[in-house]
Amino acid sequence: MKKVMVIMFAIMFAMVSTTSVAAANSKTGQKIFKKKFRKQCRFSGVKFARHHTQGEWEEIWDEGKFKEEAKTICPRLKIEDIKESWWEHVYDFSYEYASDGHIPKC
Repeated sequence: MKKVMVIMFAIMFAMVSTTSVAAANSKTGQKIFKKKFRKQCRFSGVKFARHHTQGEWEEIWDEGKFKEEAKTICPRLKIEDIKESWWEHVYDFSYEYASDGHIPKC
């Protein structure tokens, strides 16, 4: 009985951890960009994302320089106004619509 409960707990833990890793998505990132970035940047999210290739965005994210790069691309952006939990979504959006990524549907 104890083994069964341990296995069930392990399965539930794996499901929860997998869900939290996959929680960020590009659609949410696009919405965040429209609401919080667009007015300050004065250009679309796709124009923002097209500044780099997917590989470049991935390297910037892995090095922890995504916020700095966002500020470089959009100097008017007030980074302190962007919630910490939003950055991963904006990264996913940037990665998906990078210059070598998907073409947005208009």
